[in-house]
Amino acid sequence: MALIDYLIVVVYLTSMVFVGLYFSKKASQGINSYFLGERGMPWWALGASGMASNLDISGTMINTAFVFALGLSGFFIEIRGGVTLIMAFLMIFQGKWNRRALVMTLAEWMSFRFGKDRQGDVARLVAAVSVIIVTIAMITYFAIGAGKFVGEFLGIPSFWGLSSEFWAATLMIVLAMIYTVASGLYGVVWTDVFQGVLIFFTIIYICVLAFTQFNLPEVFNVSVPLKDGGFLTLPTTKEAWTSVIPHWKLNLPPESAYSIYNLFGIAILFYLLKVTLEGSGGTSQYMIQRFFASRSDREAGLLSLFWTFLLGFRWPFIAAIAMMGVVFGTQQGVIADPEKVLPVVVNQLVPIGLKGLMVAGLMAAAMSTFDSTVNAGAAYWVKDIYQAYINPKATEKTLMLHSRLASVGIVVLGLGFMLIIKNINEIWGWITSSLGAGMLIPTLARWYWWRMNGYGFAVGTIAGMVAAIIQKTFIPGVPEYVSFTIATLASLVGLIVGTYSGPPAKEEVLFEFYKRTRPFGFWGPVRKKLGPEVLAQIDKENRRDILSTFFAVPWQIVLFLTGMTLIVRRWDEFWILSFVLMGLSIALYFSWFRHLSTEVKVD
Repeated sequence: MALIDYLIVVVYLTSMVFVGLYFSKKASQGINSYFLGERGMPWWALGASGMASNLDISGTMINTAFVFALGLSGFFIEIRGGVTLIMAFLMIFQGKWNRRALVMTLAEWMSFRFGKDRQGDVARLVAAVSVIIVTIAMITYFAIGAGKFVGEFLGIPSFWGLSSEFWAATLMIVLAMIYTVASGLYGVVWTDVFQGVLIFFTIIYICVLAFTQFNLPEVFNVSVPLKDGGFLTLPTTKEAWTSVIPHWKLNLPPESAYSIYNLFGIAILFYLLKVTLEGSGGTSQYMIQRFFASRSDREAGLLSLFWTFLLGFRWPFIAAIAMMGVVFGTQQGVIADPEKVLPVVVNQLVPIGLKGLMVAGLMAAAMSTFDSTVNAGAAYWVKDIYQAYINPKATEKTLMLHSRLASVGIVVLGLGFMLIIKNINEIWGWITSSLGAGMLIPTLARWYWWRMNGYGFAVGTIAGMVAAIIQKTFIPGVPEYVSFTIATLASLVGLIVGTYSGPPAKEEVLFEFYKRTRPFGFWGPVRKKLGPEVLAQIDKENRRDILSTFFAVPWQIVLFLTGMTLIVRRWDEFWILSFVLMGLSIALYFSWFRHLSTEVKVD
């Protein structure tokens, strides 16, 4: 980069620190301010912050790698996580269900669902520990991607036996940690909004550049990684690469690391099943924190809609970067490592000055994801372990100290694991399809089955996560659907054994949970205590939400695909997708949006 590019990056980083520190006084009023912003921030800020938090460098690099190597249909692999399809479920019903609990963390939610006796305490403690473990894994994932990207530009040398990528990631994380530790969710959200503007400018610039200046040849080469660490060049055509219609099978050679996706149709169906279970069960960490912090049911829906709309610009950006990478490869030789397409394109094809803005914008994407994850993860230590079980009488000053110490501790552990794991797809696949799957069944069943108790959640979660760790240790490299099956089956068995090893939650706890949250599912014994008029209202809301979900999931997928086909000028598929998107949008308006302000009242 030129001097002006470095100056732009320095100005950006300095601005982020000052914006974050500006909110430190407001956030220091107590942990409700630090972790939830006193539930007073506007929905549009929470939605913009959520978008910025989802648009991380690691995810953008791996998503670009799939599109570069497989064409636009590579998008479908990232239904496993990168498409963030869980937003459709949060938008329709999971967001408002979680907001109604009026809690700070998923672990505190366990006390609301299972009570404050022993079974509730066990569930809460297990939830807190498991989320902290996943948070550390996510920090490792973010650090690997950030290190690969930033190391490409800043020229940080290796020393003390540690790679330049490690030190590049450490630099970014330390800077983001300064304002995250100082200002909590206030700093996270408002720096994310500021960063979101920069990210949006970056996206628009690259999309316009790719659309107007780059044309794909009719035949060209792409590359895929090999299992032994090398790379293989493969031929493809413009017609095949630009189509978003996935094939049932791919024909990648068995030595390719991507050959695990050769049964492409089965993989897509598996990912759709997985994300349906995840979406129906809700999420944890930084995503759900936005809903805990929202003001009302209506604002929970609005922030989800805005969040998803803004995410719709991410995939055209990814398609643009991948297309520019292909064109660059026809002139200079194919880019060997698909995970390096993003930094190579920015480094080679973006002019001086704008390159600094691009690098700053993508660093913003990395830092916004990191700060949200750390802030949300620290809440589980402070609220659900330290205050709940170690020092219930802790002062706000003590709790604030632990909030900041927990943030630092999570970061140090995440960076440490970066020294062991080097591949972005490796850690992302394990997080989404194995470690996270260990929590999937208990997280799902807690909403829909009245008989499930805190012991069921605890045993199911422990069994699933232990199975995921054992699988990773002793049988690494298996297809994702195998690791997913191992973790979920272990979790299901643990849930059933744990549930029937103790009584259900107390009747008054179950009744309070159901009348406030109003989920659908198997709640017969609890529903008998409610009057017919109230039940009719709840059933009407539930039916509407179920119908709307069937519109929202394809709506989100089509929204993202439509922008991608526009960038690569695939007009036949673009007009078809646009028509479908319009129809789904109209259906969502009538089935969901116009009912946003309606809330069921239960005395």
